[in-house]
Amino acid sequence: MHPVLKLIQTRTQGSAQVTALPGTTPLVLDSPHSGTAYPADFRSVRDLATLRRAEDTHVEKLYAFAPDMGVAWIEAHFPRSYLDANRDLTELDTTMLDGPWDGPLSDDPRVLSKVRLGKGLVWKLTDEGEPIYDRRLGVDEVRARIDQCWRPYHAAVAEAIDAAHARHGYSIHINCHSMPAVAGSHATDFPGVAHADFVIGDRDGSTADPALSQRICAHLRARGYSVDYNHPYKGVELVRRNGRPATHRHSIQVEINRKLYMDEATLALDEANAARLQADLRSMVEMLLATDPR
Repeated sequence: MHPVLKLIQTRTQGSAQVTALPGTTPLVLDSPHSGTAYPADFRSVRDLATLRRAEDTHVEKLYAFAPDMGVAWIEAHFPRSYLDANRDLTELDTTMLDGPWDGPLSDDPRVLSKVRLGKGLVWKLTDEGEPIYDRRLGVDEVRARIDQCWRPYHAAVAEAIDAAHARHGYSIHINCHSMPAVAGSHATDFPGVAHADFVIGDRDGSTADPALSQRICAHLRARGYSVDYNHPYKGVELVRRNGRPATHRHSIQVEINRKLYMDEATLALDEANAARLQADLRSMVEMLLATDPR
């Protein structure tokens, strides 16, 4: 088997919906959007091939080396279009529900723009604007998704970061994602944008020391990649919730352009290019393990 195809699920620990592998280093990696286990209660009107275009496909394979280096690893197995772990519980489009929602709802304009695009906690639309459901979702149905998927995932990430920080006095959390070569019409606030090879986000320096984020940018550029910083992706809920650089807790979102390692039409992994990319990601992880940002 090609090294890049080593599936991290072979060492799964945690719930059926979440892998949580503990580490020994200050570094924590998580992949909230690479899940491919589509629950029977999803009942989407879209076919599986369409739904799968929302996945951060193969991201878990690209970082499969990390646990053997003592890096904590958290991975969602539920699909992003079913429940988006990188959203807050207040980011819910209540027009999708068959009854009243008794939880708080965000009034943040940046959050509301995502909800309007159909990309809230529970997705309403695909990246191309296609409806995901032909029905209203039950309030209890959404609560079950939160309890079975969102809460265990966030608990696992927080626990891993707390443990890393307790061991070393600081933590570096990398929130692992992939992005299409060109943004879809309903994917972001920048439809049609051609993405760089990497986008590094720290919410304008609020979730990590910008010097650490820029170190990642410089490392990747030195290996021949084009890299954008905080545009068009700044990072969302997982870095916002866990990044507190004033207390030496650094959270950074890393987006990888899918054209570097896969066929976006078929979702097939390009093994040779993926292996080269994986070697560069290993180099990035090695650099972070050798970095004390205090």
